[in-house]
Amino acid sequence: MQRYFVTPEQLSANQVVLTGDDAHHIGRVMRMEAGDTIIVSDGREVVAEAVISSVSTGRVEAEISVLLSMDSEPLWLVTVAQSLPKGDKMELVIQKGTEIGAASFLPFQSERMIVQYDDKKEAKRLDRWGKIAKEAAEQAHRSRIPSIEPVMSWRKLIDVIAEYDLALFCYEKEGGSGGAGLRDAVRQYREVKDKSEIERMRILLIVGPEGGFTEREASEAEAAGAVIVGLGKRILRTETAAMVGLACLMYESGEMGGV
Repeated sequence: MQRYFVTPEQLSANQVVLTGDDAHHIGRVMRMEAGDTIIVSDGREVVAEAVISSVSTGRVEAEISVLLSMDSEPLWLVTVAQSLPKGDKMELVIQKGTEIGAASFLPFQSERMIVQYDDKKEAKRLDRWGKIAKEAAEQAHRSRIPSIEPVMSWRKLIDVIAEYDLALFCYEKEGGSGGAGLRDAVRQYREVKDKSEIERMRILLIVGPEGGFTEREASEAEAAGAVIVGLGKRILRTETAAMVGLACLMYESGEMGGV
């Protein structure tokens, strides 16, 4: 069943109105008609099945039939802090990260970043990323769309580390030397915290660019409170590292069963 995110203003007690790209997708791409059922979510409190009552150019109306529970969101709120990669790799990180369960994305600039960042394209880039996150969240039947922050500087990233319960700095040198792994850091953190502190844990997963982090960046992140971790003995591409780290955190939170 197709899922669509709408604004709270598009929802009333018993009706939802879809416009723009969503209406086009319903009417022209999916070729739905009156009587077909869709799922709608306001990304906050409401997820519901709705039966289409009318389809016209640029507008679809549907009647709310059943309210559903918002149970598709991960227990832990993981923000993927990704140093800007080249090409369309950031789009891949956002798309797959949304499917896996990221709560938000925080793109940032770092020393060995290859791409030449152009702040004049910021609004267009954020709009594009937002659409990718929305489509991925709909495909994955998420209850919420992950937020995407504007690209920030390395110094700003260091400042926000303190806002999270646990910040994990993915460093290839740590993995290759047989040092602390991501699982070790998470489990050590859980051992010293009460269950109530872990249930809605806010985690920052920090991933470097194609060229990796410098030793200075690792030292600064650690001094700010981040835990330096490895993701195994193999060197991962930047977009792969984000997905692997995120998937590991979903596993540790119990997403795949167990405790």
